[in-house]
Amino acid sequence: MNAIFSPGKLMLTSEYFAIDGALVLAVPTKLGQEFFFEEKDDNQSLIFWEALHQNKPWLKAVIDYKNWQILETNIPLSAEFILKTLKNVQQLSTIKFKKDFTYHLKTNLQFPADFGLGSSSTLMNNLAEWAEIDPFYLNTISLGGSGYDIAVAKEKSAVLFQSKPEIKFEKVDFNPSFKNELIFIHLNQKQDSREGINLYKSKNKFPELINEFSDITKKILLCNELDNFSELMMIHERKISDFIEIPTVKERLFSDCPSFVKSLGAWGGDFVMSAKFGGYKDYFWEKGFTTVFEWSNIIDL
Repeated sequence: MNAIFSPGKLMLTSEYFAIDGALVLAVPTKLGQEFFFEEKDDNQSLIFWEALHQNKPWLKAVIDYKNWQILETNIPLSAEFILKTLKNVQQLSTIKFKKDFTYHLKTNLQFPADFGLGSSSTLMNNLAEWAEIDPFYLNTISLGGSGYDIAVAKEKSAVLFQSKPEIKFEKVDFNPSFKNELIFIHLNQKQDSREGINLYKSKNKFPELINEFSDITKKILLCNELDNFSELMMIHERKISDFIEIPTVKERLFSDCPSFVKSLGAWGGDFVMSAKFGGYKDYFWEKGFTTVFEWSNIIDL
């Protein structure tokens, strides 16, 4: 079978303000999602879909794409989402699901689902690359969101991303001299991004804040010293906290931590970033957070 790969992502700056056009810095992760495909001209009009999670079987479905019906599945709700997404692929593509072929399509999500590294965005980008369609548009009609995660998956690189007034992004060389001092800690739960976005949307926006986060992003991209980087991260965290009226993750969980602690993406779950300090592994382990990655273990740059 032929294969396509899209990396996962970590969002370093702007969080919720990405929706309103704040400049985002995001980086790719070593783990992502694989997509395997095989097509046969046999007059069947069937899709055999198989989804693996860390190489273990998860979802199976047989779909009749002439009538868009699920013929067989072990998880009906998830199969409905796949059907909807593949139907969108058909509408956008000039080459896929147009003839009476049989498609054998298989995915493998390489990271735990609660890591929040982009199970949906990597799927959207893989399908778009396979079908030769716009991944941003496929994502918009299938899921929604700012699209920064699609940009990372598409470019397989660190990116600067902006959603408004129109989507624009560029590859960037984010390779800070202090990268080996940075660590990423998983908070043992997956945060519901939609819930966080709804909270953000309920607040009155201040245009100057969007510009402030964009300015912080630009400064972070140019940082050469860990102390300066740490200070910018703390300023960023405080501005978000004040706006959404939620305590920072450091205030809630790591008040005695001698380093900065920065939320990455939706607040309340997934990963946070910090910097090494004496006994940092024991510190986080004793608080119940045993999944701690160094930069070289998780970031693909």
